[in-house]
Amino acid sequence: MKNKKSILTYLLLIIGVIILVNILADRFFLRLDFTGDKRYTLSKATRDILGSINETVTVTAYFSEELPADFARLRRDFKEELIEYSTRSKGKVMFEFINPNKDEASQQKAMQEGINPVLINVREKDQVKQQKAYLGAVVHYGDRKEVIPLIQPGAAMEYSLSTSIKKMSVENKPKIAFLDGHKENSLNSMIQVMQSLSVLYDVEPVNLNDTAANPEKYKTLVIVDPKDSIPAYQLRRLDDFLAMGKNIYIAMNRVNGNLQTSSGTVVNTGLEQWLEKKGIRVNPNFIIDQNCGKVTVNQQQGYMTFQSSMNFPYLPNITKFASTPATRGLTSVALPFASSIDFFAVNKEVSFTALAFTSGKSGTENPPLTFNISRNWQQQDFPLSNLTVCGELSGKIVGNANSRLIVTSDGDFPVNGEGQQARQIPPDNVNFMVNAIDWLSDDTGLIDLRTKEVTSRPLDQMDDGKKLLLKYLNFLVPILLIIGFGIFRWQSRRNTRMKRMNENYI
Repeated sequence: MKNKKSILTYLLLIIGVIILVNILADRFFLRLDFTGDKRYTLSKATRDILGSINETVTVTAYFSEELPADFARLRRDFKEELIEYSTRSKGKVMFEFINPNKDEASQQKAMQEGINPVLINVREKDQVKQQKAYLGAVVHYGDRKEVIPLIQPGAAMEYSLSTSIKKMSVENKPKIAFLDGHKENSLNSMIQVMQSLSVLYDVEPVNLNDTAANPEKYKTLVIVDPKDSIPAYQLRRLDDFLAMGKNIYIAMNRVNGNLQTSSGTVVNTGLEQWLEKKGIRVNPNFIIDQNCGKVTVNQQQGYMTFQSSMNFPYLPNITKFASTPATRGLTSVALPFASSIDFFAVNKEVSFTALAFTSGKSGTENPPLTFNISRNWQQQDFPLSNLTVCGELSGKIVGNANSRLIVTSDGDFPVNGEGQQARQIPPDNVNFMVNAIDWLSDDTGLIDLRTKEVTSRPLDQMDDGKKLLLKYLNFLVPILLIIGFGIFRWQSRRNTRMKRMNENYI
């Protein structure tokens, strides 16, 4: 009887603790983040933004229900993110979830708000079918509205939310200038970059021929692939800009590769000489890299012509980056026809930081040259390693003011093109440029969020020994734990029996 009462007491106590924990969890939100990239921890930038908002932010999340596990987890993560936003903002961030799949009216409302459905694969009874799903949100701040049309698994949710709030709450955006007048790539030819920059900045073209142009209103000047010579007096205006403590970002072509004519030539604009006076030499060479992109070629076999993809080392894929805000989170950036960069000290008041490098199997070739697409590349063609393709110069570059200058030895990587020639560029190409401009221009810290996402660690990129070790650990550890527990329990029972057999045992 006593044992029954004890069991009942313990049972009621456990039920009471569970109820109390649920009540506390409902009133107080807490997440423990043990992930390596702290994906579930709000950054200082987000906390600062939430602390500065003056009006209520309303987030309407249009998420379908009864989705596969990955998307159900995405909905849960997004909801938990919003709960933390609400907690951090002391209730200034409010949210609601709507399931557009429940009726036709909800679907119409979602699409009117700018949330269009996507098709996802759903497995049911050993069959795969496609289901229409809504995975987006609308953020309201006063009379302003921002749409997040699609939230994907592994995406940077915090960046999307925080930049949407920042974009609506900021009164006067900082201004960024893009140099014009020397056949640079137009703003319309860099659509993806412009879309990212427009979140935090007003972007304007500026022509240094215009004496009325006021450089003081710009935080950063961007120069992308000038093709004509830049006059000496305009280069002096660049020096004046740095002397004011302003920053410059340059993406330039030192060489030009033309696949239609299979030729490579040197590019001279005067910018390379201006940089050399500051200690940066963009060499007039073509980088070749074993880690590279592909080109499509026509091949003849008998009477048949077919297309095939071949590695083309003149299109290096950059996967090695320094640990800086401008490059953190990047995985692969395509830099077609890039050149190597060297630094030599000409001023003790400045320092140089290499930001991006080629692989361990790379080299250089000097123009003029003719590309042989069908060339059979050998290991000895790549005798060099870790060539710098992007770097940052900081300090008293000109005058007594501290300024910063970032140089990338390719001017084509951020360009989509225009009209029928337009194409999508890889997301990391966009991030590579926008992150660098953010690093020079923005002090909110949002740069750290753009590439803050779930980092994949695929097994196929591990060496065979590590994969074999993980395989056997996954197989043997559970078995060893069960065996160990069995031995421990057997030994414990054996000791109990031995005690009971003792004549002094009571």
